[in-house]
Order: sequence, then structure tokens, then C-alpha cells
Amino acid sequence: MNSRLLFVFALLFAFPVNTWSADRPNMVWLISEDNSIHYQEMFFPGGAETPRIAALAAHGLQFDYAFSNAPVCSVARTTLMTSCFAPRIGTQFHRRSVVVPMPAGLKMFPAYLRDAGYYTTNNQKKDYNAEESAGTWDESSTSASWRGRQPGQPFFHMQSFTTTHESSLHFSQEEYESKKTKTDPSQVRVAPYHPDTPLFRYTVAKYHDNIQAVDQLIGNVVDQLESDGLLEDTFVFYFGDHGGVLPRGKGYAYESGLHVPLVVRVPKNFVHLAAWKPGEHVDGFVQFVDFGTTVLNLAGVDIPTGVDGSPFLGRGVTPEKIAAQKSAFGYADRFDEKYDLVRTLRRGKYEYVRSYQPFNIDGLQNNYRYIMLAYQQWRAEYLKGSLNDAQSQFFQARPPEMLFDVEADPYEVHNLAGSPEHAATLTSLRAALHEQVVSMPDLSFYPESYLAEHAFTNPTEFGQQHRSEIAELVGIADLSLLEFQQAKAGIEMALTSSDANQRYWGLIVCSCFGNQAKTFAKLATEIASADVDLLVRTRAAEFLGLIGALNPRETLLDCLAKSQSGIETNLILNTAVLLRDGKPGYQININEDSISPAAARFQDVQRRLSYFEAEDGIPKNPQGNRANRRSR
Repeated sequence: MNSRLLFVFALLFAFPVNTWSADRPNMVWLISEDNSIHYQEMFFPGGAETPRIAALAAHGLQFDYAFSNAPVCSVARTTLMTSCFAPRIGTQFHRRSVVVPMPAGLKMFPAYLRDAGYYTTNNQKKDYNAEESAGTWDESSTSASWRGRQPGQPFFHMQSFTTTHESSLHFSQEEYESKKTKTDPSQVRVAPYHPDTPLFRYTVAKYHDNIQAVDQLIGNVVDQLESDGLLEDTFVFYFGDHGGVLPRGKGYAYESGLHVPLVVRVPKNFVHLAAWKPGEHVDGFVQFVDFGTTVLNLAGVDIPTGVDGSPFLGRGVTPEKIAAQKSAFGYADRFDEKYDLVRTLRRGKYEYVRSYQPFNIDGLQNNYRYIMLAYQQWRAEYLKGSLNDAQSQFFQARPPEMLFDVEADPYEVHNLAGSPEHAATLTSLRAALHEQVVSMPDLSFYPESYLAEHAFTNPTEFGQQHRSEIAELVGIADLSLLEFQQAKAGIEMALTSSDANQRYWGLIVCSCFGNQAKTFAKLATEIASADVDLLVRTRAAEFLGLIGALNPRETLLDCLAKSQSGIETNLILNTAVLLRDGKPGYQININEDSISPAAARFQDVQRRLSYFEAEDGIPKNPQGNRANRRSR
């Protein structure tokens, strides 16, 4: 071999051939935290002006119906990364008690991009409830950028902005009184479910300031792409990671917690991958399970089987196909220490809200939420009796199902579930949501502590193996939608079942009916005192306490003393807070000595203990960062 050929081979090994195709676009996700559509003028009248985001839309697309599937960050972000509905794969609880594995055979979507030659970066937030797939990121850090890639390598870059995060509204009374906002508080729009007070107006104005600040930060990233000569090769997505962040936004499965802004700037060199004209509004529904599959489709990467989403841009996507998509699914389970179980279905102009435990009031104590002065004032005004019906609902039991015409009632204060003229819509949406939770199947029909013990090593497989059991539990839960006399026989069967989870749901249904179910008080009293399952005993005490048939204190304290599980203990404490703070109200004093040492170390339990020990109702350590005194 001559010296010239040897030199060529040496060059080939020293400098690998660039195998990246020039016809693959880059993708950038720019994510503002805690933003629903209701605070940006381009999506909702009365919101903040966002000229840099509007400029992205002018060179691309504005999606008027984009939805986070969950109203809180860890669940929403896990949905984004997995393209799977969280209650199907066990990632629905915020903050996670157990980090669960990805479904068998699936990886987080950036790993597929990386396998295809993309450079993947995240700056910086993760917050996953599932184990991160190997090879997801080339870099994830506060300095991560596309600039670390090889020359010519396509990239996916994800960047989050905390400027609008809930914590930005955790200002003090002193700051409220001394620091002015750039936005005039007298000019902002206050939701009709909020009291129209100077403090609420100040909070909205400050939030508008934050949105305008993040608009500039997003513009800065776009400027960097342009200065690097990459803008016209890059799809730039801007969206909120879920709704928020004024009270009844983040953490609540209404439009205010789920309906997010989304715009996509379409690069000139890849206009063929977006079948709309620049500046158009897309009126089809897209949801977070669709976002990862959309990026894969834009990159020309095969979408893996086993995901729940479908692409809304790229090859094979037409405006007609997306316009036909008119529904989005939502879920709300646990938010730190506060439990709920709500599923939603938005279809067309209607949102159907199914509260499986409607006696768990929206305004139930959640330490992190109540750091905000607006939350504190809202509750104080309710306790003083100075609120109207729409403003009071947050602190009262909900109906098991609600139906809202979002076009006529964008703030969702007029429940149409009892309206005869909307009966057909209600029935249709009820059936569709029932099919959704049964077909997944939805793991949340087991208590979280049961899932941690039996399911979280492989949640998806567990769900498939227990499909029929879950369907039975859903059927029991749906007894609350019947007239009591129609439901009575089914409730009795559940309460006398040998299956603890069926007894558990039978008691929840009793609590949904309240005094109508008083005929089961004697049986519930026996269950509260003698059932082998601590959570079944707790639900019996909860039902009896809500109807005033039995003081639940002794049962709850006994269950707390016996529980060795932090997750189970937190579920019991959720009931204790409800029965202490809600109606009729019971004197329930709980401290660390009331709880087993093993359970007391659990952070959510610490949050609840901090609240029980607070003399003024404001925990001194709202996030549960308490030293365990008995361990010292």
C-alpha cells in the first residue's frame, strides 16, 4: 500500500466520517413553569403581552388547544418524557414515593433521538417519576447547550425557565406592602372564583411581570440560535409545563391547571414538515403524551410501540387529521402530602370533571400552596363568611361530576351536570371517561401504599394483570353517580366483600352520598373498629365522621400508631386534616409521638406534622424539612 493511501486511512480514523443527514431538523423546547393560557394576552383576553412568544407564532403556529395531562410538574414532565399516561405506568403521584421503572421495551424519547445521532441536552430540570433511561441526555446541567455537539450534528435541546414558577409568588407581607409591580394591579383581570382584593390584584400583577420577564428570556435563546446560524433549521417549541399559578391553578384539574400555551416556530428550511401556513392557529387538540412522538416524527425516527401519544407535526400529519382531534385527558392524584383523585375529559367546548373523592375539598391544606399569601387570604375570607358562592366552592365538597361549557364559562364556575339540556353531553362524556380509565387501566383505583407494596416494581405489567379487578373497582366507584336507592345493593356488596380494596371503595362511595348512606353507619362502625386493613378502617371513620355518626379521633389515632408505612400514614393524615378542618370539624391533635418511627421519617408525613403543630395554621417548615426528634 503506497504512502498516499496510508495517509488517507489515517485521516479517516482520526476524523470519523459525518454520517448525519442534512435533511433532519433541530428541535428546541423552551418551557415556562406554571403557566396556563389565562395569563397571556395572545391566548386569553386580559393577560400579559408576550411579544417574543408572539413573534414565534407569527413565524409558525399557535396551538389554541394544548393540554398538559397533569396540573403539576413531576407528573406532567414524566408524561412529556415517556409519551405515556401516568396512571397507566405508575408515575401519577407528585412528589414520587417510589421511582418506578419505565414500561418494558420503552425509553424516554430523547434516548431514541440520541440513538439516531442527535445531540440531546437539557438545561436543566428533570423531575421525573420514572427511572431515567440510559442514554437519554448527552448533557443535563445548568450550562447544557447545543453548542457542545459535533459539527453538523442535529440536536434536541430542552430548557426550562423558573421565572414564573409558583415560588416566585411566595413574597412576604413586607414585600407586598413595600414593592410595587410594573403591571398596574388595577388593570389586571381577577378570576370570578377569587376574591377581588388588593392582595389578589397585586399577585396577578406580579405574575404578569414574571411572564413578561420570561418572554424576554425565551427571546434571548431564539437570538442565540439566530446568531449561531441555526434558527432556520430548528423547530422552536414554547409551552408551559402545566397550568398555574394563582390559586386553583397548579395542582387542580380544571382548565386553569391543564390548558397551556403552545407555539411552534417553523424553520424556513423545513416548512414541508408543518402542513399549515406561517401564522395560522391550529384548532385541533394536542396533549403532553403527543409531544415526544411529535419530535421523533420530525426527526424521522420511528415511534416506538407501547406509547399513548401521536404526532401533531412531521411526516404524515395533515391539518384535517389534527382538526379531528377534539379531546384531551387529564389526571390529578397526590400533590406532595395532599391527596385527590380526579380525572377529566375535555372534548370540544366541554370539560367533564370526575371527582372520585369529592368530599376531599380543593382547598384542603397543602403546605406548599399555602405559603402564598393569596391562598391564606382566600381561606381567611371563606372562614369569615365574606365570599360569594363561586368564591366559596374551593372550600366545599364538590359534586362527583361536573360539566363546564368552557367557551361560555372559561373560568368554570357554572356546573352544567344537572342541566336537562346537557344530559346527553354529560352521559356521553361520562361513558368516554369510564372507558378511558378502564381501558388503560388506571392504577389509581388502588391506594398508593398498596401500589408501592404490590405494583411499583413493574406498574404497567401489574395493571395488565389486574385489568378485571380495576374494572370492578371503577364500577364500585361509579355507584356514586346513581341515585342512592339504585346504588344501595352494590354498596352493601362492596362493604361485605372479602376484598379490602372493594370495601375501601364502598366506604368512599358512602362518603360521597353522605347522610343518604346513613343506613350503613352500623356496618361502617364495625368496620372502623375491627377491619384488618388500616386504610379501610380509616375510610370507615372518615364516612362516619363526615355524617356526624362517630367521632373519628380514636380510630384515626389507632391506625396511625399501627401503620409502619409512610405512604399509608400520609393517607390516614389526609383524612385527619379533612375531618379536623372541614365540616363538622373534630378536635384531632396529632404529633410525632402519634406515629410510628418508621412512618414519621417520610417527608409527606413530616409536612402534615408541621401543619398539625402550627399554632396559627401556617407551618414553620412547610416542605416537611423537620428533624426527626426521636431519631436524635
